[in-house]
Amino acid sequence: MPMIKVLLVDDERAFVETMVKRLRKRGLELHTAFGGQEALALLDADDTIEVVILDIRMPGMDGMETLKEIKGRHPLAEVIMLTAHATVESGIEGMRKGAFDYLLKPCDIAQLLDKVNEAAEHRRLHQEKIFKARIQTITLRQP
Repeated sequence: MPMIKVLLVDDERAFVETMVKRLRKRGLELHTAFGGQEALALLDADDTIEVVILDIRMPGMDGMETLKEIKGRHPLAEVIMLTAHATVESGIEGMRKGAFDYLLKPCDIAQLLDKVNEAAEHRRLHQEKIFKARIQTITLRQP
C-alpha cells in the first residue's frame, strides 16, 4: 500500500510539530498548514493529498468554513475534524458538512492513525469506482 499523504491543519505550531514527528514515525507523508486559507492553497496545488486532519478552532477561517471549502473544491479529500472544544453539535455539523470523522484533542495516536488509514482507504475505493465508471463510459462509446 502506498504511503498515505496527510495535511495537518492547526494554528498551534507546537501541536503541529509534535504531531508531525509522531505521525511521520508511523509512515505517513505529512504536510502542514497553520490556517484554512493556507490549507486550501496546498490542496489546490496538490490533489494527491488524501486525508486532512483539521482543527475546528482557528483564527480567521475556522475549521467548519475550511471543511465546507475543502469539500466543495476537493470532494474526494477525506477530512478528520480535531478539536479540544468538542460539542455534540459541532460534531454533527462537521459530519453533515462531509467530515469523515471527528476526534477530541488530545487524541490517542493509535486511534488517529486508525482513522487516517480508514479515511485513506475510503478515498481510494471511491477513486477506484470513479476510474472504473470512466473506463466503462469510454468502452460503451466505442463502436
